[in-house]
Amino acid sequence: MTTVRQRRVGKGTEAAEDQPSEETNVKPDGKIPSGGKLWNILSITVGGIVAISLGLLTSVYVATLHENDLWFSNIKEVEREISFRTECGLYYSYYKQMIQAASIQQGLHGLVYDNKTESVRTINILERMNVYQEVFLSILYRILPIQQYLEPVYFYIYTLFGLQAVYVIALYVTSWLLSGTWLSGLLAACWYITNRVDTTRVEFTIPLRENWALPFFAVQIAAITYLLRTHLQPVQERLTLMAVFIATFLFSLTWQFNQFMMLIQALALFILDCLDMLPTAKVMWLYIIQISGLLLVCVLQFFNSMILGSLLISFNASVLIARTIQKNLKKGGLLNRLRKLILHVLLVLCLTLLINKFIKKILNLESDEHIFKFLKAKFGFGATRDFDANLYLCEEAFGLLPLNTFSRLSDTLLFYVYVFVLFLMAVAAVIVAFRNLSGSNQVKLMEKMEECTVTLKPDAAYSLVHTVLFGCLALSTMRMKYLWTSHMCVFASFGLCSTEVWKLILKCVHLYTSQRAQLIKYSIPIITLLYISYKFWPGIMDELSELREFYDPDTVELMNWIKSNTPNTAVFAGSMQLLAGVKLCTGRTLTNHPHYEDKNLRERTKQIYQIYAKRSPEEVHRILRSFGTDYVILEDSICYERRHSRGCRLRDLLDVANGHIMDGLGENEPDLKPSLYPRFCEEIKKNLPSYTTHFTRVFQNKTFHVYKLAKHK
Repeated sequence: MTTVRQRRVGKGTEAAEDQPSEETNVKPDGKIPSGGKLWNILSITVGGIVAISLGLLTSVYVATLHENDLWFSNIKEVEREISFRTECGLYYSYYKQMIQAASIQQGLHGLVYDNKTESVRTINILERMNVYQEVFLSILYRILPIQQYLEPVYFYIYTLFGLQAVYVIALYVTSWLLSGTWLSGLLAACWYITNRVDTTRVEFTIPLRENWALPFFAVQIAAITYLLRTHLQPVQERLTLMAVFIATFLFSLTWQFNQFMMLIQALALFILDCLDMLPTAKVMWLYIIQISGLLLVCVLQFFNSMILGSLLISFNASVLIARTIQKNLKKGGLLNRLRKLILHVLLVLCLTLLINKFIKKILNLESDEHIFKFLKAKFGFGATRDFDANLYLCEEAFGLLPLNTFSRLSDTLLFYVYVFVLFLMAVAAVIVAFRNLSGSNQVKLMEKMEECTVTLKPDAAYSLVHTVLFGCLALSTMRMKYLWTSHMCVFASFGLCSTEVWKLILKCVHLYTSQRAQLIKYSIPIITLLYISYKFWPGIMDELSELREFYDPDTVELMNWIKSNTPNTAVFAGSMQLLAGVKLCTGRTLTNHPHYEDKNLRERTKQIYQIYAKRSPEEVHRILRSFGTDYVILEDSICYERRHSRGCRLRDLLDVANGHIMDGLGENEPDLKPSLYPRFCEEIKKNLPSYTTHFTRVFQNKTFHVYKLAKHK
């Protein structure tokens, strides 16, 4: 809670690579005039300076917003830690743990043999969670001579804000590479900043894994965009492949959902390769890079079984096997090619399912089953009473993308430009794909349309399919919109500054001249930039001048009480979100936590949450004590929840999972029955003997109630 205080070819790249490049300002002997070379150097220098400047300005911008929203420099340490809500607090706690350890070795040992994150269990944090970034950052902080000048928390948040500079620069470079002008990069960066609400949430969810991972994903996309260019020298190609590998590895290392994002990327490469729009050799290298990067992360995460059982590894392996079997995939006429493609797709699909099922059976892997249950229920393949699936289904972040998102994106003209460019590129892609598959590159029909010939460069083709697939992901799951909206800025700015796009439009309306195309290519983006500056600069200044202050006295009081009145070995039960803060602020042992990618933890959490279900005090006590619980924290905001509608409140999910009728007016499924007991979190407050025998209230404020459990023999 906060309060305001004043204060950018033909049949495909393989064919296209034998063609001469379209270079302007080139002499008959192939040499670039000195004037043109100097101009190129000057343009690259200016463009590079603008990119770095915009990146740094974005970092300062989000850092200032964070400071102004919380008055972070003025609040107490416990308030700073509480501001890292839910899983953010859990991840930051491991950074804090490494900083406070007597030595780096001892800190690493504490993570590998952790017995405070899940009571009565010793788990390997480095295997279970993607926290190598916290480990690296804590070691860096310890060895650099900065302890006297910079607090650990500032070193941490400034690193994350600094990664926003990398993110913006990568988006800028990708757009520049696609269009051939850094003006496109400037427009992409400006769109990213002015659409901040829909492109990033780093300023208020700093330690979230996506804030670490997405900058590296953007760097990887920029490197792939450069790799897909024609006429690369062997050395350039090798260096670019290395850059793709490093970025892929870092992206995979920092986010547990990396495999799902790269699976979508692999699907984009697969579609384009099947349609002969990308060079097969480069696509195969990208598949291998994805697999090798993920396997390296698997090794670092002590052979995490969820990685080995990922669909990405199964899919990429299947494509590589299928391409070895079907060597003449890109030969023949249209019907023959289509028949081969259908067989190829079916072969890849079957191999993927077989390999994945085999791996999961061998490893007895069930860590990601909740994701597939959620997807099955979300897309209407039958209703489910599964508690974990419903927990995701009822969260707004995992719902459909709200329509007001498009309204906000339209205010900056981004969505209008994006749809315009997307339509043109999609039409061009369909024409090029049909031409590639039918082998009709030289047919008379196309010769008649010479003046309106459609081409699509490999890098632009990849960008098109990438944005379509990630757009579908964002439309279906709001939380994933940040993967789409940032690339939307790149794609829209590239289209607006692309010579090919304007050349195509002008030729089709018989108005094409080189000068006219160049004039439009530069004038339209400049006008757009002026419009954005005029309309949004005052709003940004107002936003930067608005001062707020962190205010959550009830949680602060709770954390201070726990630190002062409970032993260091005490075990706490409660909601996942709150317990992450308890671990960070107090260091006490938890029964459950928000990192949900483990079957045993999900089952444990469901059991702990019986404190909000209709259960007897004896049964709740037995469940809690089986996990070694000493104290349980009840939250009125959950017990009497009004944020969700009936059927999506936590207590409703528990009632349905337990086979009980839900509270309140409304329908219930016919097989649900009334519970024999009242709701535990409500009844315990009446201090009835059947409850006080097992639970003693030791702390209470307007939000939280803490009960100590009796230790019966």
